[in-house]
Amino acid sequence: MRSLLRKPLTWMVLAECVVMASLLVVGWRIVADASPGTAAYTWLLPGVDKPAASPPLLSPIEPPAAARGPLPGLNFDPYFWRKRLADLNRDTSSIEALEWKIASAVMTTARSYLETVVLPAIERAELRTVPLRPSPSPATS
Repeated sequence: MRSLLRKPLTWMVLAECVVMASLLVVGWRIVADASPGTAAYTWLLPGVDKPAASPPLLSPIEPPAAARGPLPGLNFDPYFWRKRLADLNRDTSSIEALEWKIASAVMTTARSYLETVVLPAIERAELRTVPLRPSPSPATS
């Protein structure tokens, strides 16, 4: 047990546990003391008392029924769905057209790079290679 207390790792672990426990307590206090409209950390500042309870807010004014919007649930109006699907199709077709332009530009660029850079380099490399077996010359036969 004495050898365990002499090791610095033991003290580092204990110090880390103390730090984590204090952070947990501070976090718990901040969350527990939070009230709407006030800063939750004011109790940490010296000389600042907790604010008194704020007066109740004014009662919310109810908007007219027409201004509330549609009720939750599935909309069965065919005009609504036609308009939404037309918007979706228009957006999809514009995205597909953009994708096609990008793909064709990439293919054109790749083809021109292949024809102007890669193939000539390969042809030059093939011309420079020396055959392994010399071909028989007609003069020696």
